[in-house]
Amino acid sequence: MDSYSCLRTSNPPIIDGDLTKPAWADAHRTARFVDMATGVPAILDTEAALLWDDEALYVAFWVSDPQPAARLTERDSLIFSENDVEVFLAGDDCYYEFEMNALGTVYEVFFVWKDALRRGSRFDRPEFDLFERDVATFGGNFDREEASFWRGTHPRGLRWAFLDWDLPGLEVATRIQGELNNPHAASIGWTAEIKFPWQGLRVLGGSRAVPPRPGDEWHVFLGRFQKLVVGEREVQAAWCATPHGTYDTHMPERFTRVAFVDSA
Repeated sequence: MDSYSCLRTSNPPIIDGDLTKPAWADAHRTARFVDMATGVPAILDTEAALLWDDEALYVAFWVSDPQPAARLTERDSLIFSENDVEVFLAGDDCYYEFEMNALGTVYEVFFVWKDALRRGSRFDRPEFDLFERDVATFGGNFDREEASFWRGTHPRGLRWAFLDWDLPGLEVATRIQGELNNPHAASIGWTAEIKFPWQGLRVLGGSRAVPPRPGDEWHVFLGRFQKLVVGEREVQAAWCATPHGTYDTHMPERFTRVAFVDSA
């Protein structure tokens, strides 16, 4: 799935994890998620849907999992190390990463490409102060070649990763269809519901309107990481709406193209 139509809603959902609300019945669901590298349909079903209005972007996930599990409870724990759903929003010279597990524990990072954060640029502000904030350099995936060890394999190179960046007004909720952390119970899975207020995301816009205008297009990553256990062996699968051709989530140019449209 390379593109997705995000409908405007006149009935914004209350964020409680219940995806039986009328708003989500009107939204377009994605196709079943696929393997991030190969594009082969995932072993377990995952679908997502998006809605928008002038206040926020709303995202829902339907996560099939016969043994839902989540242990991390501290905000900004490394949620991707266990089972999660993920949303990345690409901006001009920057992007925002969001992850959440079935307990509703959130992990957020705001990335600014290193070549874009300069004195006098729109990122030259206290929010992105390299001396005062909790910030690290990030190169993304790298191979064994010396040339990519420090800067990663992305042609644009390094990013500043602001680890203490929190989206104002963020709302999240989950619901479990079955039992959490009980491998002996047969469960259906879990649902996730997220509200991303536009007000806190204006820095993503750059030359673009935030909130977007009907007809505008953004790049959005919709993904899921899942531990799969076979006997004594454990692997972590990476599934998403649009395959990247490699196991690297940090490729904004390969995110799903989301068009914001007015609904009837």
